[in-house]
Amino acid sequence: MVKQASKNKKTTAYFLNKAVLFFALLICLPFAAFGQNIYNRANLWEKEIAAFADADKKEFPRKKKVLFVGSSSIRGWKTLKNDFPEFYAINRGFGGSHLEDVIFYAPQIVFPYKPELIVLYAGENDIAAGKTVEAVFNDFKKFVALVKAKSPKTRLIVVSAKPSPSRASFAMKYKEFNDLMKTETGKDKRLLYVDVWTPMLDENGEPKKDIFLGDKLHMNAAGYKIWRETLFPHIKAGLKGAFR
Repeated sequence: MVKQASKNKKTTAYFLNKAVLFFALLICLPFAAFGQNIYNRANLWEKEIAAFADADKKEFPRKKKVLFVGSSSIRGWKTLKNDFPEFYAINRGFGGSHLEDVIFYAPQIVFPYKPELIVLYAGENDIAAGKTVEAVFNDFKKFVALVKAKSPKTRLIVVSAKPSPSRASFAMKYKEFNDLMKTETGKDKRLLYVDVWTPMLDENGEPKKDIFLGDKLHMNAAGYKIWRETLFPHIKAGLKGAFR
């Protein structure tokens, strides 16, 4: 009886320790989560993402599409469909967005359309907001990995950061970011880096004065004409297959 009582005590102590450990983990997990990369910007884009959902309900884009996604330089391309009448272009840019935002909303504004080709412009806002080039490049790689995993047949064109006059102080960081993206996309024939920085410069190597709006950040029709002429042959090639 003494041995049995001792055994019961040990068993009870064992399960009590397990229970204490379990509840300790339950208490600690919420606090540990604060140290992780938690997305907390959803409230910024609720209206724009909802507008995309409403548009899809009215007329869901047909197949064999070219999806343009990213920040305000994409959102502001109001003549996108007319500029690319040869393709079925979808605009899912939302102004002020960062790469992390594009990643978060990709299940809603990228993959449902099953695009043959994606044109991405993002990262400029991220760096201007104070993020390091390394951090933004890591987000870029996350987006690339997501596309490969969720839509492996889709080709991806990555548009370089542009030389916005109002953000001249970030020029060196943008160039560094561009170089990293160019090197990374060169590793996969389904990816292509397209330089829009160079054709937006004048003969003196300065941003052309007549291609930006008054804020010296967003482009006017002349700026988008440069983008159209630069991107067109690459989109055409991408829709035929791999870039290389």
